[in-house]
Amino acid sequence: MHTQKEPIMSSSQHRASDNPRSLPVLRALIDAVDHDVLQLLSRRNGLVAEVAAYKRAHGVAIRDHRREREIIADRRERSTPLGLQPDVIEGMYRLILWASRDRQASLRAQVPPNVETKTVAVIGGRGAMGACMARLFADIGHAVMIADVDTELTPDAAAREADVVIVSVPINDTVNMIRRIGPLVRKEALLLDVTSVKSAPVEAMLASTKASVVGTHPLFGPSVHSLQGQRVALTPGRGDEWKTWLVRMLEARGLIVVETTPEEHDRAMAIVQVLTHFSTEVTGAAMARLGVPLQSTLQFTSPVYLIELLMTARHFAQSPDLYASIQMSNPETARVTETFVRAAEEVRASVASGDRDGFARVFEHVHDFFGDFTERAMEQSSFLIDRLVERD
Repeated sequence: MHTQKEPIMSSSQHRASDNPRSLPVLRALIDAVDHDVLQLLSRRNGLVAEVAAYKRAHGVAIRDHRREREIIADRRERSTPLGLQPDVIEGMYRLILWASRDRQASLRAQVPPNVETKTVAVIGGRGAMGACMARLFADIGHAVMIADVDTELTPDAAAREADVVIVSVPINDTVNMIRRIGPLVRKEALLLDVTSVKSAPVEAMLASTKASVVGTHPLFGPSVHSLQGQRVALTPGRGDEWKTWLVRMLEARGLIVVETTPEEHDRAMAIVQVLTHFSTEVTGAAMARLGVPLQSTLQFTSPVYLIELLMTARHFAQSPDLYASIQMSNPETARVTETFVRAAEEVRASVASGDRDGFARVFEHVHDFFGDFTERAMEQSSFLIDRLVERD
């Protein structure tokens, strides 16, 4: 006979309320439960390794969006009867799923079993992004050579020998390096760069070598904890076979490849990089000139201000040469920065004169520009705010 199960009750719910356990005992019991959770996660990780082996053997992609949606929906549904918050459980499982994809990528789940090992030379491999590229291709199983200013192996020698030559030097030196080593790259090889502008480097590669050519731009910094889910822009120049190979290798490491043209890429980067960096630099410069002690503002910080502050401080913790090169090498910089200054002046004028109608018109115009993205922005920014508050 089928009977309805009684709700699961914790051991503490069975205890008499007049006989409470001490705080040290309760904390020890929580530690024990957490250790059990870690053991279960370890078991899960072992199963993920088996999944990775299956996917590699059968040519199955690492990420399965339908499966992930099913997992999230199931865990949310099961959490409520257990007295758990569905949103919290969803956040936990999204992180677990991300770690699962990263684990599968590290086990080469999306690398074909019979992939041919290539010799990859990274020109500038001692730099941050060069080192990141070297690890990427080494993790997949390729033989990586590093050539830099302080290595015995020279860029010229590496370019002559390698199947794949990656130029990862400062932006201002990229075109000159391409012109130097391009004629040395074998016709049957691949030459690519990782610069944040694409028009000039791709043009230089096509002009200086008979080899296949692909321009790339990793849309992330070399300090990311994982490549899983990061994006890389790809601008093909010459050689479909090598382009297909490169896409396969990048996706095998969990990267999302966005194919575009050099011109379209540079126009987009004028917004994604130039406008964003310029705005951050103006904010930082204004704060420094206002002279209000940073700690005094942190006493009254809101989550949104803290996010803005963290991104501004992160920006100025890095190399001024890097950001100067990014902004000064983009052909759209003048137009973008002039537009920013005019927009700032328009908003300033409305605020200074108390023109609420003018301020509202600007607000409505921008709101209409963002459209439905505002709903996504509210949802995802709320998630970020919650995670930031948790770490405080």
